Amino acid sequence: MLAQRNEINLELLKACDAVLLGLTFWAAHFLRFHQMVVLDGLVEIEAFPSFIWMLAIIIPFTPFLLEMQDFYNHPLEKTAWRSMQKIAAAGMWLFVFLAAGVIFLRLEVPSRSVLILFACFAPCVLILREQLEIFFYLRKARAGKVGERVILAGEPGCMETLLESLTAVQKMEIQVVERIDLSTQPIQDFVSALHEHSVGRVVLAFKSVDLKKVQTAIEACEAEGVDAWLSTEFIPTSIAKPTFSSLGMRPMLVFRNKPAATWPLFVKNLIDRTGALLGLVLLFPLLLLIAAAVKVTSPGPAIFRQRRAGLHGRSFEMWKFRSMRADAEQNKSELQSFNEMKGPVFKMQDDPRVTPLGRFLRKTSIDEFPQLVNVLRGDMSLVGPRPLPTYEVAQFEEAVHRRRLSMKPGLTCLWQIQGRSSVVDFSDWVRMDLEYIDNWSLFLDIYIILRTIPTVLLGIGAR
Repeated sequence: MLAQRNEINLELLKACDAVLLGLTFWAAHFLRFHQMVVLDGLVEIEAFPSFIWMLAIIIPFTPFLLEMQDFYNHPLEKTAWRSMQKIAAAGMWLFVFLAAGVIFLRLEVPSRSVLILFACFAPCVLILREQLEIFFYLRKARAGKVGERVILAGEPGCMETLLESLTAVQKMEIQVVERIDLSTQPIQDFVSALHEHSVGRVVLAFKSVDLKKVQTAIEACEAEGVDAWLSTEFIPTSIAKPTFSSLGMRPMLVFRNKPAATWPLFVKNLIDRTGALLGLVLLFPLLLLIAAAVKVTSPGPAIFRQRRAGLHGRSFEMWKFRSMRADAEQNKSELQSFNEMKGPVFKMQDDPRVTPLGRFLRKTSIDEFPQLVNVLRGDMSLVGPRPLPTYEVAQFEEAVHRRRLSMKPGLTCLWQIQGRSSVVDFSDWVRMDLEYIDNWSLFLDIYIILRTIPTVLLGIGAR
């Protein structure tokens, strides 16, 4: 959207939602406490002060969680059903926060029926507030009170393409008061247009116009105190997402090919470390038992260690329970002709190097459990492209294959739940990894983890 929502308006909306949610929770308690007489003889309900700790979580965190789901973005361009989906996703996280208060802080839930009523009322209240926002916005639009005045400058073809790419809602939010062809018109025409129309924003769209003219136009905007928005069409990309940052005192146009290092990635890292630590503590007796079994059933160390390619190809030592003979790596070259995977990766269904216990460990993926140590150390993530040996990465024939290294490797990923060993072409494997990277979100990680559990328990696709 060319005219971004004013930050103050966004904060006001979040504050409004916080108040509405607080009132909705109070209404849920009021209804349960005073009106639902049919339940009074079954379950007694505490007075409202007993629920204050829940409000202390609901009021500040719910608007934050809604913003995380992009609930406040483009209200005119999404349906009520889409808004409901975003509210439901935020509600899942709110439930996690409330559950954490119960489990870790030992806080009590005075009445589940109040929470159920709140869960029913809150989405309706939020949808109603959003629909009212849309109604009043469209009312102002019909009255001609919306639409930012802008000057469009650059090349005629690029300016036309830019306007055609805007949705009906986006076109409604701007008023192009004049177009300046920088390829033929002098810069003075551009400056005169700034003085004549008194706009607060200029949009520059070009492909091959002289960069000196663009620089002069931006300098003119700077002198006039007018915002200059520069289209990146002159550097076409299919995957990378352009953003702006700075290096020292130098402004930088950044083309991101992976999720930015924002707070969702921080949360992902926090979940990784916490999950790995809890997993190691809970599974410690089993890990000791498996290590002893590996040691007893075949000669060699219980833990197999191998150099794998991590984030951006950096090498790290990955751990797993040894499922093959101790001399497996030395004998791998003899089996190369039996490789069932197209590409640099070696996969063999009936690998003679695998021990009897190793087959069970691989079938159940128990051999991967020691990688929780790698996750705890920060070399790996719970979810991410599976790490490959460094020598296999060195054999990548296509440059696009290395893009799977742009995110930290993980214990499981889309490949794990969409075929595993049934995938015989490495290009298909890479395609799944890039699909994960390009569409990454915390909820995609949760989805993959939940799908991985039955996949591992049932041994689907494992060899």
